[in-house]
Amino acid sequence: MLVRVGLGAPVEQEDLDEFAQLAESAGVQPAATVTGRRVRPDPKYFVGSGKAEEIKRVAVDCCAEVVLVDHGLSPSQERNLEKLIGLRVLDRSALILDIFAQRARSHEGKLEVELAQLRHLSSRLVRGWTHLERQGGGGIGMRGPGETQLETDRRLLGERVRVLGRRLEKLKQQRETGRARRVEIPIPSVALVGYTNAGKSTLFRALTGANAYVADQLFATLDPLVRRVGLPGGSPIVVADTVGFIRELPHELVAAFQSTLTEAREATLLLHVIDASDPRRDERIEQVNAVLEEVGAGDLPQIRVYNKIDRLEVQPHVDRDGEGEVRNVWISAARGLGLDALLGAVAERLARFARLRRVRVPARHAGALRARLFAAGVVRRETPADDGSIEFVADLPESEAAELARIPGVEVLEEAMPATAQQPCAADGGYLQLLPSTRHA
Repeated sequence: MLVRVGLGAPVEQEDLDEFAQLAESAGVQPAATVTGRRVRPDPKYFVGSGKAEEIKRVAVDCCAEVVLVDHGLSPSQERNLEKLIGLRVLDRSALILDIFAQRARSHEGKLEVELAQLRHLSSRLVRGWTHLERQGGGGIGMRGPGETQLETDRRLLGERVRVLGRRLEKLKQQRETGRARRVEIPIPSVALVGYTNAGKSTLFRALTGANAYVADQLFATLDPLVRRVGLPGGSPIVVADTVGFIRELPHELVAAFQSTLTEAREATLLLHVIDASDPRRDERIEQVNAVLEEVGAGDLPQIRVYNKIDRLEVQPHVDRDGEGEVRNVWISAARGLGLDALLGAVAERLARFARLRRVRVPARHAGALRARLFAAGVVRRETPADDGSIEFVADLPESEAAELARIPGVEVLEEAMPATAQQPCAADGGYLQLLPSTRHA
């Protein structure tokens, strides 16, 4: 059965529906729902003693096997409810952890879920198993196997947490190595973020052709997927699918799922996927932005992608601000509507990171650098000299311009943007494929 209490406000039906979806995603069939309203949580039961008795009666009447509470419970509140009701009680964090445990597919994802579960269990282990501890001032007769068992369990749990931490740190280093290689090649990265079930994985599949798992359920995707996509004009980008966010996402999950959140935190551009048909989409946008702030990705540039327009009477289109910059793109990933406009918007936003510069390359580096600059599609003009050197006019981000300037003999100068070059075209709308860090003698 499901339990939700409105704190200072009535219970919203949309919140109840989402919690029911969470329960169904965990494989539970809701048998009954109990709601209530309080000014503040009750220290003993969270829901109050009277509401706790009501939950007990309803659980007996509907033959419930577990009680799910749509709030975070303290260990003592969880234990008190279980003792009164006589059934297992799971709070919101434990329920989401259970879903994550079912959905994790990669080795790293499984380790992260187990670590989060053990950290959640640790407080329950310390405070919940008081029947194993002997109370007294010490001495003969006041020590026994109960205390030894509890201390043993604490030690084993702590050792397992440390082992998982070391394994995840090793996997993190391997992931960072792979990311560093992408930076050396480097291709700009675009991360799909958004509220769970907004259609991120459907969009990822539509853009990349990858066989991403798609389902109409919460947290269908946990493990990050990364694929390369070509933009209009041929410039490549890397697109990453990430775990969906949700209101009141448990902090231990934010801390544990660094593998997927890192893809968002270190992206060049975020595509914030929004369910356009959701009546609470503005609230969902705020909740996603709050999580992005928490993981350190709040300041990254983003394009809002309003998905599922096939459920509305809306045609694919692009919204721009007063300066002409793309802000919103309206699409239907499931039907493939507006995808070309989205890729064009991504190319345009990424091109704005670059500035027009004049690069003078000596003859000894001319061949290699010319090939790389043209492969990246950033060259506007080239002028060869009699001595074998070449002068390029190219769109270069600051970091890449500085990297070129460190090569002996290479000069990088600012170039005024001509009036005809304000809008990127197919030939020059790409983003520089970053140059490797190789130093040339």
